Amino acid sequence: MDVTTTTSIRSFVALGDSFTEGMSDLLPDGTYRGWADLLAGRLAARTEDFRYANLAVRGKLIGQIAADQVDTAASMGADLVTLVGGLNDTLRPKCDMGRVCGLLEESVTKLAPNCGQLVLMRSPGRNGPVMERYRPRIEQLFDFVDELAERHGALVVDLYGGGTASLGDPRLWADDRLHLTYEGHQRVAEAVWQKLGLPPESDWQAALPAAVPPSWPARRLADARFARVHLLPWIGRRLTGRSTGDGRLPKRPDLAPLACEDTP
Repeated sequence: MDVTTTTSIRSFVALGDSFTEGMSDLLPDGTYRGWADLLAGRLAARTEDFRYANLAVRGKLIGQIAADQVDTAASMGADLVTLVGGLNDTLRPKCDMGRVCGLLEESVTKLAPNCGQLVLMRSPGRNGPVMERYRPRIEQLFDFVDELAERHGALVVDLYGGGTASLGDPRLWADDRLHLTYEGHQRVAEAVWQKLGLPPESDWQAALPAAVPPSWPARRLADARFARVHLLPWIGRRLTGRSTGDGRLPKRPDLAPLACEDTP
């Protein structure tokens, strides 16, 4: 579907978790940019009086997204709404996929009739043991995303399936192995841009140039640092019921004007 043939996208609301908040596309001031901000900047460059809200907060589960973001987004009546959620749930040891899918369906049912175009995603994952361990749950979630999109007229940006292997390249992922780098977010923004029927500006599916694999000692050193800096704190938060998003507010809670020069 080419939404640009029927209407101009003059407003955009993004919902979700750390992926949509922009981790780990880190800016010099310590904030995160990410694919949604990059997409908003490109849309603002072609549309006067463009407005943008980003309600996403890192660490949020689909129940929190449904409770804290969906009604707010639906009330904004934006031309474009993106919803990406549920993946954090699939990474929890105890995950009720029936509940996750039910909350996702509830969210889509509220959003679809209250925006010009709803966009869902099959999110990318870094190639490695974590992806393999949780792949069955992840694919169950993505199959349901496809079903919801068909029933509610949403678009699906497939960043996971065939032809998108480049986004699994570890070089597009930050040291925490959970979040994309700037180049990874650029590719996601381009994928959404093209799904909206806008003219391609780059090949977001292009494979990265071949590189010499790191040596065994270098890999072990990287693994040790990852475990110490990222994995152990993540496990600690899971065991104590804490999240990196606790007490954190959305970075753009209001559907406010965005000039193209406002995006870094």
